[in-house]
Amino acid sequence: MKKLVIVIIGIFLYTSVIAEDGYRLWLRYNTIDNATLLQQYRLQITSINCAADNDILKAAQQELQTGLSGLLGREIPAQKAVTNGTILMGLPTHLPFIHQLVDDTALARLGEEGFIIRTIRHEGKNVTLITGNKEAGILYGAFHFLRLLQTQQPITSLNISSAPKIHLRLLNHWDNLNRTVERGYAGCSIWDWQRLPGYIDQRYLDYARANASIGINGTVLTNVNANAMILTAPWLQKVAALARVFRPYNIKVYLTARFSAPVEIGKLKTADPLNDQVQKWWKDKADEIYRLIPDFGGFLVKANSEGQPGPQSYQRTHADGANMLADAVAPHGGIVMWRAFVYSSESPEDRFKQAYNEFKPLDGQFRKNVLIQVKNGPIDFQPREPFHPLFGAMPQTPLMMEYQLTQEYTGFATHLVYLGPLFKEILNADTHAKSNNSSVAQIVEGTADNHTLSGMAGVSNIGSDINWTGHPFGQANWYTLGRLAWDNTLTAQQIANEWIRQTFSNKQAFVDTVQKLMLASREIMVNYMTPLGLHHIMGYGHHYGPAPWYNKAPRADWNPVYFHKADSIGIGFNRTATGSNALAQYQPAVQQQFEHMATCPEQFLLWFHHVPWNYKLQSGKTLWETLCIKYYSGVDSVRWMQRSWNGLQRFIDEERFKQVQQLLAIQEQEAVWWRNACVLYFQTFSNKPVPAGYEQPDHTLEYYEELSFPYAPN
Repeated sequence: MKKLVIVIIGIFLYTSVIAEDGYRLWLRYNTIDNATLLQQYRLQITSINCAADNDILKAAQQELQTGLSGLLGREIPAQKAVTNGTILMGLPTHLPFIHQLVDDTALARLGEEGFIIRTIRHEGKNVTLITGNKEAGILYGAFHFLRLLQTQQPITSLNISSAPKIHLRLLNHWDNLNRTVERGYAGCSIWDWQRLPGYIDQRYLDYARANASIGINGTVLTNVNANAMILTAPWLQKVAALARVFRPYNIKVYLTARFSAPVEIGKLKTADPLNDQVQKWWKDKADEIYRLIPDFGGFLVKANSEGQPGPQSYQRTHADGANMLADAVAPHGGIVMWRAFVYSSESPEDRFKQAYNEFKPLDGQFRKNVLIQVKNGPIDFQPREPFHPLFGAMPQTPLMMEYQLTQEYTGFATHLVYLGPLFKEILNADTHAKSNNSSVAQIVEGTADNHTLSGMAGVSNIGSDINWTGHPFGQANWYTLGRLAWDNTLTAQQIANEWIRQTFSNKQAFVDTVQKLMLASREIMVNYMTPLGLHHIMGYGHHYGPAPWYNKAPRADWNPVYFHKADSIGIGFNRTATGSNALAQYQPAVQQQFEHMATCPEQFLLWFHHVPWNYKLQSGKTLWETLCIKYYSGVDSVRWMQRSWNGLQRFIDEERFKQVQQLLAIQEQEAVWWRNACVLYFQTFSNKPVPAGYEQPDHTLEYYEELSFPYAPN
């Protein structure tokens, strides 16, 4: 393991000399370019002292030594002596004097992963202490200390105490065993299954380091549209090899469990969760996994959704299925994450309502080691959705947040879209499930209902591209998921600011411009794609580009026309009591806000109402006029993004500057495509002209309708 870590240093330093290709993500340990600050840091940091008696502490020490040596431009030795400027790392069991500095209550608040960073006097020397109750806390503290230097913060009088608000902080990889990635836009899977377990790719180590730096402590390696083969002995050996790489970075591996595995690889005649043989098969399989991977995290399951098998195939409930798997992993400390993304082609119900209808009656019926993993919104990772009605509706069951980092509906890896504002919009939403303490964030972190098990997952946007995420700014969404899972009180602005400084530059003019651009990017994208609450009007299957006219899918709720319901009267999905009544799934206070057009926030207007074309919004403009304004302003704003970026060339490397510049040019073209196609199509229902002064579409509606993309990634 030590030899592998040493290889990291060489590769990362070599990369920095050759080119800024984005491979190092936010872990760029270039020498600090502020001469005054660099001199101050050099005086304050002279050595590292770490009681490195296990792999996690060794990883922490190695990262700190590598990072500090790079940032300070000189070698920072690890030594046993404590001198002025020593970074002192250790547990209270290593350093008993810590109990004199930190009371037991403060230590208890850290849990097993929190850390303390303090500037102290020790043995007459000025030192920086990094400690925690467990080794993982010191690892996270080391990364946090490096972040302070990367973002050029003062370190003279540190008194930092930090602990994660959420227990499970995971990436969900939708990676298949043949290395394709469902909804992957950054190359193939980074898991080279064919050469595992014998060949350990350098990327696995760098992946672990990047995740540990932002507090991610788990990874689900395989697609939720699962393949039972991953649970066979040869493949579990490959998984075990990855687990060994990740373990020193406090990262557990999880697998997706195909519900029909007992039939497909176990040769049983049924996968009925109440069948004794099936239950024994899963218990034996869990025992086999834990013999190979003692710290295996557990299973993620997609069942009875989009063709996946599940307990309903045997007239059993989701609770029956989840509890069977939970019982199998419980003796080993494992957990089950059961996805709530379910909808049935047989049900005529508004797809918005189906997850609530299936899971709400099961509240309180799940085992203690089961979390229900709920998408942020009720449909499917749209550019904007209201919060999922299950949040606040299942107080007896831990609900785990699922976000999508890969930009399936938000421009693939071509569009610059910072998702921090989307994530925060959902977390800050008030479910009104209680008089207080009922925000989505409080429900997810478990404080609203006193759950000790909590989780947040992001569907990975990581692939084999040299920069990991395809678009350089896609890295920010991975980074944001980790930082928000650790501390959901951070703002999108704070996270963007520190990511920019670590990834690109600390030059204030650059930081200010890019931060402004990032914070505006999500709303800009909503405007040129799905303004005013439009949703799911993307191309069929691959979800690339606009196709609001599409109506040939094999099921109604795969058709864009199902969701926008445009006609000669108006546009939008009526989910009030006079329509599908999906609003009834929310608390009365939420219903009251959304049930009337006059009080419904305009950003959700077409989510909940079929609105007449002549209806006047708060601006005094009609719905049709406002729709046009939104689409056109979206395109204008992308052009502003281009101009803003073009003015930053002097601040950063030519390679990444040109890459983003080219991608913004494609984004502008595609924003125009979205605008023209949607305005022309909806105009056939409104029968109203595009307001005067706007540039006219350069193609006909028929041109856009005939566009075909059979090889778009999906």
